[in-house]
Order: sequence, then structure tokens, then C-alpha cells
Amino acid sequence: MRITPSKETLTVEFKSDRTGLNDTELIDAVVGIANSKGGSLFLGVEDDGTITGVNKKHADPEGVCALIANRTVPSIYTQAEIIHEDGHDILKIDIPMSKVIVASSEGKILKRRLKIDGAPENIPMYPFEINSRLSDLGSLDFSASILPDATPDDFDPNERNRLRNIIRLRKGENQLLELSDEDLDKALQFTRTIEGITYPTITGMLLIGKEDRLSSLIPTARTSFQVLQGTQIRVNEQFSKPLLATFEILENHIKAWNPEKETEYGLIRIPIPEFSEISLREGLVNAFCHRDYSILQMVRIVIDDDGLTINSPGGFIEGVTLDNLLTVEPHGRNPALADAFKRIGLAERTGRGIDRIFEGSMIYGRPLPDYSESTPRNVRLFIQRAEPDLPFMKMLLDEENKTGRTFPTNSLLILSALRTNRRLSLKDIEEATHISRTRLKASLERLVESGLIEGLGSASGREYILSAETYWKQGNPTGYIHQADIETIRSEELLIELARQQDGMIKREDAMALLHVKGDRAYRLLRKLTQKGILRLEGKGKMATYRLVEK
Repeated sequence: MRITPSKETLTVEFKSDRTGLNDTELIDAVVGIANSKGGSLFLGVEDDGTITGVNKKHADPEGVCALIANRTVPSIYTQAEIIHEDGHDILKIDIPMSKVIVASSEGKILKRRLKIDGAPENIPMYPFEINSRLSDLGSLDFSASILPDATPDDFDPNERNRLRNIIRLRKGENQLLELSDEDLDKALQFTRTIEGITYPTITGMLLIGKEDRLSSLIPTARTSFQVLQGTQIRVNEQFSKPLLATFEILENHIKAWNPEKETEYGLIRIPIPEFSEISLREGLVNAFCHRDYSILQMVRIVIDDDGLTINSPGGFIEGVTLDNLLTVEPHGRNPALADAFKRIGLAERTGRGIDRIFEGSMIYGRPLPDYSESTPRNVRLFIQRAEPDLPFMKMLLDEENKTGRTFPTNSLLILSALRTNRRLSLKDIEEATHISRTRLKASLERLVESGLIEGLGSASGREYILSAETYWKQGNPTGYIHQADIETIRSEELLIELARQQDGMIKREDAMALLHVKGDRAYRLLRKLTQKGILRLEGKGKMATYRLVEK
């Protein structure tokens, strides 16, 4: 079995060493990998994956590691080992992802990327990309940087008034309203004083800067809003305004294209928007707070026949993936900007705005928000148009009214997965929700105890469905019967197979141990097989056994 990967990837690099790879090319390859995701360099493998062997000058792993440490700034400490494969020795060098920008001793800063055809390549990291990389690593808060060419006079008094109104209306920190303009700027990191001179920060200019100065100082702070119906463009606007004004414009635009329906819940009429206002607000906050302002692109909002898309420049920050969106520790690319949004009341204060984005869809029984079209250069949130599942929504409301608590995100994810897929194993739910196994088991146990879901089958093959009560509340009792009947059929098949393996005989204790059920449940299953003529009861009481009927 081949140990060496068969092809190059973003984290796997092959280098031919037949004639002895020169040191500069080796160091360049290591620097590029360290400044990206980290990975492994295989010395003695051709680009097409053919193994040709490491040159004797690189046959000493410790010596190669020492060379790399001496020729990189700051030093990259690697691990290397000789691998024997296909009759050749290969040097495998494991390179950690660097938490700072690394250069070769010659001053070259490189990074690794994938070309259009999927093949990796090393390219220069240009000066304007350094801040972006450090922000991704959490080593630099770009939004807290000063603008040396700006002064506090570049702040717009009208935007400052808008800021104070937002704090009042959105229930931000009330003590901020008691501060003078100068102290408010300091409290929200709108300004920094260096050697007695006060400079606006990027956060300050983004939120309350004058429009003309904002366009000049931060040309990347642009926004696009489009509405497409079929092939027709109904709305197509671009603007470069402070973010507080931008939010109001976008909320008004989206409201005009976000119709509501109403449903009755007891004596209350509940409005149901086509796109959840909670999801939209937090989606916009994330797009503006966590975007990369060094990239000359704009935040783009598009409403079309399929749904609503929010596209934000800059990929997921380091450590965030599609699989851990809802579980990774909250951290952002622009902490100062995100903190200001939270304190004035525009963003979720816990830092878990992503939970609110998902919650906004799940409470209406709609498909989950989709981030799958995101790339290393853009984060793309898609919210699909879909009719609400009213019975499911009302079932959630009933439970919340009964307990006096809102549903945790994990519980909503599980219920949403079971609503869509009907019947799932523990592994299936784990893959669908990306909840860790320990947390998932705890959430499932609570949902079973609450009577919202049921567990079927033995411990190893246990599966989960929505409970009979839940199906009844949704007006779909036949759905439960269908799922429960499947479990009965499977249990019967297992009992018949066990009887075959035991010379055609089975006892109630056998059924209890096999299916991990109580005695009355085992008795009912065996009795049902007897009534079908598959088993024959022999004896009574503790001596009762069931024998397969020969046909």
C-alpha cells in the first residue's frame, strides 16, 4: 500500500531530487507552505507522483531541518524522516503553518495557492496582502489601524447623531449616550492618540466618516444591492456610505422585496417574512464586520428567484471551516469593528451571530442557510426561498411556551435534520449537524426526555425519529406510523435471524438482550411473529420458548 500521496495539493508538495534540488528552491517551497496552511514536502517525488528517490545530499533528515531553520526568518522548525517506498528512499518534511509571516533569509515572502486547474503553485506575497494574512491569523486588527491622512474633522456629525439614535433604538450600551463625542470616539475605538495627535481609525471612518472622505481613504468600503427577476434586473445600486447609513439603506431595500404572510397561533397572528429578519440582520453584520477591507471588492447583496445571497470579500478566517461554523470559538477578522457593532446594539453580543442566522431559518421549518459556495477569497451566504413548515413551527412554539425557554441551537439543528430526513442514526445526525459526539448525545437525551423525539433499536444500531406526539402536532400521524413500522420490521428480522442461529429456538430473554428492550416489548414482538405463523410457542411462563415454524 502506497504511503506517499498520489498527487500534489495545497498541503502536499513534490520535488524532484534526482540531480540534487538546490537549497534556494527547497527553502522557497518550505516558506510557501508555512505561509499558507502548512503541510508536507516530499523530496524525491516527481510532479506527476512518480517516485525517483532522494539525493544523497538530502539523505540526512536532521541536516535538512537545520538548513531550513538557518535559512528562514523567523526560523521554521520542521520534522523530517526517510520513507522507503517502491525501492527508493524519500525524504518527507512536515512543515507547520506559521502564525506569523515567514521569509527566506534572502528576503523572499511566498505563499501557496491553487491554480484554476487545481494544481498548486508558489507565488509572491505582496505587501498589501501581509495585513490581510495577519488579520486571518488573528495577529492584527486591521479595523483598529489609524488613518494617518485623516483627522477627526472627517467624521460626519449627522452620522454621529445616527449612531446615538441607533444606541437608543437597538438597546445598545446606555452609558455610551452619556459620553461626550470625544470620549465616545475613544470608547468605541473610533480614534487613537499617538504622540499627542488624534487620528481616526478604520473603524471610526467606516461607521461615521464623511462619504467623500470615506471613498478616498477606504475605497474598498463599497456595497452593491441587486434584485433580479428572471433575466430582468429590477434594482442595481452601488454606494460608498458609512456603514450605519448603509445598514438603513439595505434594511429598507430588503424590506421592499421581503413580503410577509400571516398565520394564526391561538389568538395571535404571527407574521412570517419570506426571509427571516434575524438571519438577514446577522448575515449583514457578519458580511461587514468580518470582510477583508484590503481586498478591492464590495459586499454584494442579491435577491433573485432562488433566494437571497450575501457575498463578502475575504474567505473564512483561519480555523473556520464549513464543518465547524456553528461550533468554533467566536473570533473575527476585525475585532474593533465587531466590538463597536455589539456595543451599539447592531450585532449579537455573545459573538454567536452565526447561530442566529441558522435559527432564523430553522424556526420556520425552512432549509438551512448555505455557505457551500464560499471560496478562499469570498464568504457567500445563501438563504433559499421556501415555504414555511407551519405545523413544525407551531410545534416549536408550543414547546417553548410549555418550558418558558427558547430552543438551543443544537436542539433546533437535530429537530430540523429529523424533520427533513425522517429517520437518522447517531452518525447520520453527527454528519448532518456537525455537532461533536459528546454534545450531540446530551442534546438527543434531552430531546428524548422532553418527548419530542424517540430512539429506536439497539445501542449499536439505534436510530432517531420525531415522536408520535410531534407527528400528531404536525397533523401527520401516518408519518409516525410509517417510521415506527419500519423499526418493527427490522426488529422482527433480527429475531428470526437469531432463532435460526440458535437451532430454530428463541426465548424472551434472548429478544431483550438482542434489541435492548424491556420484557413487555420483547413479548409483543415474539407474540406478533407467532400470530403470523413464523414462530410457534412451546411451554409456558419461564419455560416458554419460541420455535421457527418449518415451511
